[in-house]
Amino acid sequence: MADVIISYDYRCPFAKNMHLHLLAAQRAGLSHRLSFAPWTMSQGHRAPGAPDVWDDPTKMSDHLALFVSASVRDQQPEYFAAVHEALFRGRHEKFVRLVTEEEIRSVLAETGVDLNAVFADVASGRCAEVIRDTFREFEGYEAFGVPTFVINGDATFIRYMEPPVNDTASAELINSLITLMTTGAAINEFKHTRVPA
Repeated sequence: MADVIISYDYRCPFAKNMHLHLLAAQRAGLSHRLSFAPWTMSQGHRAPGAPDVWDDPTKMSDHLALFVSASVRDQQPEYFAAVHEALFRGRHEKFVRLVTEEEIRSVLAETGVDLNAVFADVASGRCAEVIRDTFREFEGYEAFGVPTFVINGDATFIRYMEPPVNDTASAELINSLITLMTTGAAINEFKHTRVPA
């Protein structure tokens, strides 16, 4: 059994594919322990001299979904899986931008999470600090995108092109990837030269 940390940003379609597989694998009884790490793609692309995105008031709406997920993960963890899935599906399947409280409330309305508590936590600034700390942690792994897996202090970026078909198949996929990451350290790059048709 491995302890696995996986980064995410709701704006990334590849993170969506992988995280839906991770959630499906958990439903199927995956034995590995998963931790989910909110990570912003914007920090590495900010203009020279611009403030860090977690300190920039003009970037707050871009990160609202991340802030919300960080709150739920830390303060209402029993709802995290449902919220995580709903935010990814809302962004990429329902095409909701997730940049306003109203949009996020609509996407999460059926999850049961206490959204008033969530938005109070977000307003406190704590969640922005979580994003900052996670980004700094992943800098130590030289992470450049999502999803990045961290196992035993070693980081691996994986771009997976397809969403889940069923929970059992997702569990098989995640188990095979974790096995490869933990036993195949000599593999530095493994990439198809063409996107499957």
